[in-house]
Amino acid sequence: MSALAVDAGLQKLAGTSLRYMTLMREVEERIERKLYRQGKIVGGVYVGRGQEAIPVGAGLAVGPDDVVCPSHRDLAIFLMRGVSVGEIFAQYMGRVGGLTRGRDGNMHMGDMRRNIVAIISAMAASVPVAAGCALALKYKGTQNVALVFFGDGATSRGDWHEGVNFAAVQKLPLVLVCNNNQYAYSTPLAKQMACVNVADRGTGYGIPAEIVDGNDVLAVHEAAVRAVAHARAGLGPTLIECKTYRMTGHSAHDAADYVPPGQREEWAGKDPIDRLERKMIELGWASAEEIAGTRAAIREEIDKAVEWAEQSPFPDASGLTDDVYETN
Repeated sequence: MSALAVDAGLQKLAGTSLRYMTLMREVEERIERKLYRQGKIVGGVYVGRGQEAIPVGAGLAVGPDDVVCPSHRDLAIFLMRGVSVGEIFAQYMGRVGGLTRGRDGNMHMGDMRRNIVAIISAMAASVPVAAGCALALKYKGTQNVALVFFGDGATSRGDWHEGVNFAAVQKLPLVLVCNNNQYAYSTPLAKQMACVNVADRGTGYGIPAEIVDGNDVLAVHEAAVRAVAHARAGLGPTLIECKTYRMTGHSAHDAADYVPPGQREEWAGKDPIDRLERKMIELGWASAEEIAGTRAAIREEIDKAVEWAEQSPFPDASGLTDDVYETN
């Protein structure tokens, strides 16, 4: 492949990545800073501000027939799989237009038509589920993989270790992506594990593990491509530790007073969206005007999506037991 072709491919990848990263942030900004504070969303709101490069970079490494198991900070996975912005807002506002048709009113959503396994609140529990998905893919003889996301805190739970051990022993086509954002709710990494890196845990299970800059979407993508190829070749799982930072509290109600002074400001200088924008402008892949135009178009799309979602009705109580019990 020529250098020109490689450059064109990276330019396209960067453009696609920037759109989804920006879309994820703008959607979550509207959810957390407007709809939630207006009382239109009831319950917890969890966002991935500062972590957008991880779901986008890894998500672009798999295809529609691969299974994805996102965490509560991986909203871009839904957008990349074709879930509309309107469906996301309707989901959060408990309307029938959401993926759970008003059953949840929050981020506990999935869509098996798009091979998205619903989010599990105890994130570590997603790993044995994803391992089961990978086992099914292997049993069927496909070349597909399962991609599962979780935080650093999840790796300190027993179900995470059980899932990883099973996947390693069975050489399942599983890619394990850790959003290491330095905090498990309010517990900093150094107070929840003795090893320096989450990736160090991979050695104990005999699987390859890689540390990547989680604020560099192209680096995340490259690592995910390698891990997916490893899994498709029948060589088993890979653990990818993406080092990043949670630029918000654990949830919308968490002021994060436990964060040391200056830490958030330091990481703000590594913002993944700003970083990619600068790179694209420096390399001539996009102009500042083009980037501003994309952001404006996204905000217009969001305005229309919120309007659509608010017009979607609340569910009728008569359908409360629908899809709960098997009917013949």
